[in-house]
Order: sequence, then C-alpha cells, then structure tokens
Amino acid sequence: MPCRSVAKRKTATKTKPKPGQRWHWKRYVFALLLGVGAAVCGLYGSWAGLYDLKQLEVMPQRSVIFDCNGQPFARRAGEDRLLVPIAKVSPYFIDALLAREDTRFYQHHGVDPVGILRAVFRNATRLKAREGASTLTQQLARNSFELGGKNLHRKLLEAFVSLRIERNFSKSQILELYVNRIYFGSGMYGVETASRAYFNKPSGQLNLGEAGVLAGLIRSPERFSPFRNLEASLKQRDTVLDRMVQTGKLTEEKAAQAKSQPVQVSATRPPRPSDGYPMGAIEDELNANLDSDQLAEGGLRIYTTLDPALQKAAEAALDSELAKVEARPGFGHPKRADFGGRTDGASKTPYLQGALLLLDNATGGIRAMAGGRNYAESTYNRVYAKRQIGSTFKPFVYAAAFASGAVSPSTPVSDDAIQRGEIRGAPNWHPSNSDGSFRGVLPAEEGLVHSRNTMSARVGNLAGLDAVCKVARDAGLGEIPHFPAVYLGAFECSLRDLVSAYTLFPNAGMRRQPFLIWRVEDAHGKVLFRSNPVETRALSPSVCWMITGALQKVMERGTAASADYHKPAAGKTGTTNDYKDAWFVGYTATLTCGVWVGLDEPAPIMPHGYGAALALPVWSDVMNAAGDRYASRTFQQPDRFQAPQPGASPGGPENPGEPVRKALPSRIFNTFRHLFGGGQ
Repeated sequence: MPCRSVAKRKTATKTKPKPGQRWHWKRYVFALLLGVGAAVCGLYGSWAGLYDLKQLEVMPQRSVIFDCNGQPFARRAGEDRLLVPIAKVSPYFIDALLAREDTRFYQHHGVDPVGILRAVFRNATRLKAREGASTLTQQLARNSFELGGKNLHRKLLEAFVSLRIERNFSKSQILELYVNRIYFGSGMYGVETASRAYFNKPSGQLNLGEAGVLAGLIRSPERFSPFRNLEASLKQRDTVLDRMVQTGKLTEEKAAQAKSQPVQVSATRPPRPSDGYPMGAIEDELNANLDSDQLAEGGLRIYTTLDPALQKAAEAALDSELAKVEARPGFGHPKRADFGGRTDGASKTPYLQGALLLLDNATGGIRAMAGGRNYAESTYNRVYAKRQIGSTFKPFVYAAAFASGAVSPSTPVSDDAIQRGEIRGAPNWHPSNSDGSFRGVLPAEEGLVHSRNTMSARVGNLAGLDAVCKVARDAGLGEIPHFPAVYLGAFECSLRDLVSAYTLFPNAGMRRQPFLIWRVEDAHGKVLFRSNPVETRALSPSVCWMITGALQKVMERGTAASADYHKPAAGKTGTTNDYKDAWFVGYTATLTCGVWVGLDEPAPIMPHGYGAALALPVWSDVMNAAGDRYASRTFQQPDRFQAPQPGASPGGPENPGEPVRKALPSRIFNTFRHLFGGGQ
C-alpha cells in the first residue's frame, strides 16, 4: 500500500506543470499573433507606399462652355467640379461636416481607435452594422484611389494609406482635398459646385441651414439630394444640427432657429454635359486648336459665340415649321411624329429634315446652329452637308456682272427663251423659268428679284464664267464646277459656306470665317487659345450695296414677299430641280441666317416645294425671335458709291483676296449713309 501511494504521487508530480511553464503556450500564441500583426503591418504598409499621394491633388474638373453673354451654357463630359481653397468655404459647413462625419478629426492620425470601438459597441447593441468608423482621411483615401471592394482587405489598405496621408499633409490640406473631391449628388463633385447648384451661391456664403443640408447628404448623395427629395434632405439637415449641438459647435437656440428657416433651393439645375449640334462643332474646334493633354486635363473655360435664346428659337422653329409642312396635303413622305423618337441611332432619317445657321455679321460668330430636327434621333449635322444650292447662288452671279461693269441693276436684259448656242460653253443649254413664262426685256435686277432663270443665265454669260467662279472662290464657296449651269446654282455647297458667303453683302464685301469659340482658358486663367479672325476683301462695297438693294426687293415684292418679317432685311430663295432642296438665306444689318429643308436621301419634297414655302417660315420665326437685341438697322449706301467700270475687278479697288486685320463693327456699318433704291 505505501509503495502504491508513492507511485501515484510520483505520477501526479510528473504531469503537473511547473508554475513558470503554465503560461508558456500563451507566450507562443502571443508571439505568433505579434508576428502576424507585424507581417500584416509590413505588407499593408509597403502596399500603401505604392500609391502616389500627389494624385490626391489631381482632381479633374469638367470644362465649362460659356455663351456669348458669359453665362454657363453647357459642360463637357467629366466630373462636375469647381475647386475652392478651404479658407473660402463657410465655417458653418466645416463645423457641420466634422460633426457629421468625424468629430475627432483633429485628435486622430488618420485612423480613430476611439471611433472604431464606439461603432463596434453601438452596432453590437443594435445587432445591426448601421454605424461606420471611417475618418475623413479614410474617406479621402477611398475616394482618391482604387483600394478594392467592401472587405477587410480594403479596410486595412485604406487605413494604412490614411496614415501616410496624415504624415504628408496638414489637417487643413486634408480638409481642402476632401471638400473638393467628395460627391454631393446630382452629378456634382466638391462643395463649391454643390453650393452653386443647390443654392445658387458660392460655398463661402452658405448659411447654417444650407451647410447642414450639404453635410447631411454626403452619406447618400442621390437619396438626400434637395433636387430629388427635399423633405429627406431637411431631415438630414436637422440630424446634422442636432449633432453640432452635441459636439458643442452650436447652441440649441441657434439650431432651432436654423431648423425653422426655409431652405431656398435653386429653381434651375446647373447645365449638364450637352448633346447637340453646336456641341459637336465646339468639340471639333477644340480638337483643332488644343492638344489632347489640355483637353483631358479638364477645367477649361470655353467662351463661345452662341446665343442660348436664339439657339432655342432655332431648334423650335425648325421642328415646328417642318411639322406644319408634313401636315400639308400632297406631302407623301414619312412624318417625324410617326417614329416617336425611334430611329435606331441612324445618322440619317427617312422623314423631312432641315438645318439652320445664324451668324453675327460683325464678327462671323455663330449665334445658333441647328443641324437637324432632333439631335437624339440623328447626330448627322446637316449644316456641313453639301447639297445643290439652286437660286441662292444667283446673287454672286449678279455680283460678278455688276463688279465687271458689264451689267448694272438697271441694264436691260431679256427674259425671253434662251436660244441654242446663245450661252458660251454650253451651246445646247437653254434653261427655262420655273413658272414657264417669259416677260420680255426687264432691268437686270428684276432677274434677281423674281429669280428668272433666263435672265440670270444671260447675266452670267455677260459676266463670264471665269469671273463668276472667281467671285465664288473669293466668297469662300471653294472651287465650283466650270460650266454655265453654275449660273443657276447647279453645284453642291454646305449651308455653312453659303451663309458665310452671304455675310459679304451686309459687311461691305469683307469675308469672315464663321467660328464658335472666342477663347479658351485653363483652370488657372491662362489663355490657351484665342480666336484671331482675319478678314479678306471679296467684293467692293459698291457691288455689295447694289446686291443688297436687289435682295431687299426680293423680300418686298419678289419670291420672298410672303416673309412674316417686317424689318429691313434682304435675302434670296432657292429651289433645286424636282423640288429636292428648299433654301432661304437672308440678312439684316446685324445677322445673317440660312435655312435648308429637304430629305437626307435626296428626293422631291412635295409639289411646289419652293424655298419661300418651306424654308422662309423657319427663317422668319428665328429672326423675329432675335427681337430688339439685334436691331435691324436700315441698310445704308457707302460713302463713296461708284458704279464699277467695264473690265473692273470683282473686288473693286480694294485688292480682293488680300487679308485685312479685323476692324471694329462700327467701321463696317458707318461707311453707309443713304438707302439705295427705295421700296421701304
């Protein structure tokens, strides 16, 4: 028995751990955990070191396009952001932001252990993960770099990147980066953009309630946007104000006062990236004048010549007037209304189309451009499409004849049938008049007033084909075919070039290239591009004056007498064979506007589809919309009117084709004095 007891005691003694060895395995576990932690820190610290913190300061801004009044018209694609220094942001917003998102911002170093423990405790007691613990610095890291999805890996990487940010930037810098980068809903980034969009004021002028609204929508920008749900937005404002009271940033009295004040949300939303015919043309000009890096950087301020009121009028007039044409008896083509906006993205459409271009005479700036009835249905810009221009070319034929001295407005010209062999270069060509009649001998300008084909062919024949082609070339119509049928406009030209050419007449013979962009500035105000128009003399003032006198009569008692426009104006209708194209180009002393109507795949529009019936009403609507802002002054005779002598150059004594530096608009019009030919 004693021996057995001793054996048991020995066995028990062997299995019992010594006091110093009791926690030995825990030390191994602790060392293992410490090693794993060090490895994780080393791994994620190194990983975080791969991110270039300079990218925090690279925040693309959407380029803003301004109209001719200096007001925002549209924005190019990209992030809608206006950068602002933190010193210019309302202190109310800074306090509201910190109360809502990071109350210990100035105490932590990128990661807030106290905030993490608080969030864990609250989520555990509520049995829901409703409260996060991300600091502003962590949010900045998450919004600046691609860190991965919503998982532990991303949270660890985010934390280590945040620690780096805190070591390299001051708290003020971090705040500035945050308020400029964060998303505020409705497509807007940064507090400055949000403040201007929602409240129509810079962020430095935000009051307490407005600051609370903006701080309240950060966690769910689209759901709490004042544009989408004002009631929910105000509830978030109240939550932010209560939080400011809890953190000592606000008294209960001031919070109650701010809650009771209504929030005045802007009635109009900021301009968005716009699709439309002018925007496509603007992009083309930008690509031609800036390099790709400048465009990609964004933040450009692009000042254009567009007038938004006239642009809106042009788009509305083109579609509404063509809809009236579609409703007329005898119109046998598909109607736009039948498609309901469904065109399968085709660049051309089967229904009736049109185009309009409106230029400022003094500068050549494009005030309005409608390349079709609806950009969403067809992006094909018909302003640049080439179509036969018909009788709209006749003014240039008469200009060549007047300039050469071979014909004057009062020179007798026969309107009788053209005999075979009468027209040089085309012995078998004998065009007739559209109405089939012949009116005998008439003053030359009557052939232009009433668009008589026989008279126009004879006037072109007197001027000579070379002279007519030269006038066309100097006017910017390019090299036209060298055969007599061009006297009647039997060649193709774009609306852009035709309208630009017509500006010669109100501009006393000076040619200006049409353009859309005045200048482009970068985000720092540096001018990257400035339009520098060069004028070229194409015709003499005297010739232009004679053409204007005849074209005024076109609108008084000629082919455009039906125009619903009752201010001084001049213009010319045009209709091509079989009524495939209908045109009207007309001008006042300040504006020149051209309209084309037709089908994308050329076909007769309808019986008697003349320019006066189809295109002229669109022109009248837009010119009436111009109103008093573009005053239609009386055309005036040049100071030194002198009828050209036989054999004179089309440009007169002013050296046609020679570039002339841009003059002041008054220099153009103050050279006129008296009305020629009456008829007002």
